[in-house]
Amino acid sequence: MFAKRTQEVEPFLAMEVMERGMAMAREGTSIVQLGVGEPNFDAPPAAVQAAIDSLRSGETHYTDSRGLFNLREAIANECEARRGVAVDPDQIVVTSGTSPAILLCLNLLVDPGDEVVLATPHYPCYPNMIAVCGGTPVLVPTGPEDGFVMDVAKVRAAITPRTRAIFLASPANPTGAVQPREVVEELSSLGIPILSDEIYDGLTYDDAEVTSPLGFTEDTYVLDGFSKRYAMTGFRLGYLIAPKKAMRSLQSLMQSFFISTSQFVQQAGFAALAEGADHVEHMRREYAIRRRILLDGLRGMGLSIPIDPPGAFYVLVDMRHFGRDSLTLCFDILERARVALGPGRDFGEVAEGFVRFSFATARPEIEEALRRLERAFPEL
Repeated sequence: MFAKRTQEVEPFLAMEVMERGMAMAREGTSIVQLGVGEPNFDAPPAAVQAAIDSLRSGETHYTDSRGLFNLREAIANECEARRGVAVDPDQIVVTSGTSPAILLCLNLLVDPGDEVVLATPHYPCYPNMIAVCGGTPVLVPTGPEDGFVMDVAKVRAAITPRTRAIFLASPANPTGAVQPREVVEELSSLGIPILSDEIYDGLTYDDAEVTSPLGFTEDTYVLDGFSKRYAMTGFRLGYLIAPKKAMRSLQSLMQSFFISTSQFVQQAGFAALAEGADHVEHMRREYAIRRRILLDGLRGMGLSIPIDPPGAFYVLVDMRHFGRDSLTLCFDILERARVALGPGRDFGEVAEGFVRFSFATARPEIEEALRRLERAFPEL
């Protein structure tokens, strides 16, 4: 018999569709993958070279559990430059991707039966991580009619004596929504710790501006990393910026759970921060072009898109008129059009009937997917 909490972890449905597509590709079928947030760009050349140099020089050992000081110092400097907020390098823990940073926070804050408030549609892993840590996710719906902006009154109504944190994601997955400054400020004033997932910060369009709660409340836990902004998903490098009062406990958790993050990967992160700015801007500009191609192509087929996403690299499309649940629809599209997409059910009940498209894929792949979808939709 397995632990009960493992039965509460739902499958990641976008991954299920992607993996089915990968199996079809192994059998010789051409599949276009638009279902997952995997940048097709290479990592910054300086980051790759730094990892190689680090390995060759024998940097394959443990580091300080919080991460290399030079990297934490660089992250602190970048935080001040990008967010306008000064932090101490000793407020930073470097992790093997952003997911471990989330788990560190939840283990720090949540006891069995405690609650974490989060907006929905939401990243599928948030509720799973909360549940595995013994907590209860409390979902606050957002909708296309207001651009998926969080309603602070609804958040306030969801708070109980057991509320331990509010999850904030801006830009958000799957909607691309960027929360306005006034909303972030109001959420920060509620007296509840904020877990601020900022992994897509820097990937914004149409002059959208990201506001971090770090500027409004010291009780902020910033979750960030290199996967999306620097196209370094396989490096598994993230970090957590936390209040000073939490650092000793977080350090102990990091020591026990993960020991430390790979040294040569940390050196790659340091190089990305030092020399990767032009690379990031090149990717952002290309994403903006891909976003327009995808939006225009889908709307040209008569599909309803609630908002032009101001951030991240996803488009959430209303496909309820196809008359079937989103997972069935995505498998049908995979079989008929040979295009892998993300079922809306992944992102909460309010997103059922919607489908997530990613424009992190190369331009020719997006254009080919649109051609295939246009041919297949009449049959569907």
